[in-house]
Amino acid sequence: MSGKFGLGNYSSRKHISISVPSSTEVMSPHIKSVEELRVLGINLNSFNTPTQFFICVAGVFLFYLIYGYLQELIFSVEGFKPFGWYLTLVQFGFYSLFGLVELQLTQDKRRRIPWKTYMIIAFLTVGTMGLSNTSLGYLNYPTQVIFKCCKLIPVMIGGVFIQGKRYNVADVSAALCMSLGLIWFTLADSKIAPNFDVTGVVLISLALCADAAIGNVQEKAMKIHNGTNSEMVLYSYSIGFVYILLGLLSVRGLGPAVSFCSQHPVTTYGYAFFFSLTGYFGISFVLALIKLYGALVAVTVTTGRKAMTIVLSFLFFSKPFTFQYLWGGLLVVFGIFLNVYSKNKDKMKLPSLAELRKRVLSGRKVRLLSQEV
Repeated sequence: MSGKFGLGNYSSRKHISISVPSSTEVMSPHIKSVEELRVLGINLNSFNTPTQFFICVAGVFLFYLIYGYLQELIFSVEGFKPFGWYLTLVQFGFYSLFGLVELQLTQDKRRRIPWKTYMIIAFLTVGTMGLSNTSLGYLNYPTQVIFKCCKLIPVMIGGVFIQGKRYNVADVSAALCMSLGLIWFTLADSKIAPNFDVTGVVLISLALCADAAIGNVQEKAMKIHNGTNSEMVLYSYSIGFVYILLGLLSVRGLGPAVSFCSQHPVTTYGYAFFFSLTGYFGISFVLALIKLYGALVAVTVTTGRKAMTIVLSFLFFSKPFTFQYLWGGLLVVFGIFLNVYSKNKDKMKLPSLAELRKRVLSGRKVRLLSQEV
C-alpha cells in the first residue's frame, strides 16, 4: 500500500522548494517594498528622510539650472528656432542611450511596467518636451519658464481625475495666485517682447497639460509596479524617439534640420549632448522625488528651480525688462509658498490675525516704555 502511494520511497516524492532571497537579491515587485533606490549610483535608502530630500533637491537645482542655460543658449543660435522638434529627437536619443547604460549597470534588468503604460507615458513625454522646446521659437525664455512654473495647476486637475485626489483651500488658492501671476507676466511679455507670438502660448499650454498627466501617471505606475528610474527613462524615451522620428519623416522636417545642424555641429550637437546629459541627471532626481514624496512635492521643487532659472536668464542673456515681470513672478512665488504651506501645516504654523494684532500692540507698548525711560 505504502509503495503504491509512494509513501515508502522518499526519492519518489515531489517537493516544493521555497527560497528566501538575500538582501542583495531582488524580490518580485509585487511583494517587495525594501528595494534600494539609487540615483546616479547614490543609494538614497542609506540616508534619513531629510537628507534624502536635500540630495534630491540639490540634484534638481544643479542639473536643471545648467540644463536651462544650455537650452536658451542653443535657441540663441541664429536660424535654429524652427528646429525645436529635431532638438527633442536628439535629446530623446541621448536619454535612451544614457538609460540603457544605467540599466546595464544595475543588477535587475527586468521591465516591470507594462508596454501599454510606457506607450502612454512616451506620448505624453513627447508632447511636453517637444511642444516646450518648439514654443521657444515663439516666446521669450522667461515667459516659457513662468508658464512651466504653473504646472501645479494642471497637476492638481490631473490628480483629481487620474488618482481621485482632493485638495484643500490653500492648494486652490495657490493655483489661483499662479494663474493670476501667469496672466500678468504674459500680458507684460506681449507688450515688450519682440518675438512674442500667441502660438507659443498655445504650445506651452498644451505642453503643461501633457506634463501634468505625466507626473500622475508616472507616480501611479511606479507605485503599482515598483519600476526603477532607469527603466522608466529608457523605455519611455526610446518609444518617444520612435514617435518623433516618424512624425518628422511624415512632415519632411528631418532633412532641413540635419542640414542646418551639420553646418553648426558644435553649437547644435555639442550643446545638445551636455543639454541632454544634465537633463537626464535632473530627470533621475525628479523621478526619485516622485517615488519618495509624490508628484505634487516634485512639482513644487521643480517650480522653485524654474523661478531661479528666470533670474539667471535675465542675468546671462540680454532681453527687455519691465517691473510687471517682477509683480507677476512674485504672485507666482506666493502661490508656490501657499502650496508648500498646505503640505507642511504642522511644521509651519503661521500666526492668526488676532495673534498678529496682539504682537503689534505689545511692540507699541515696548516702544512707548522705552521712550518714557
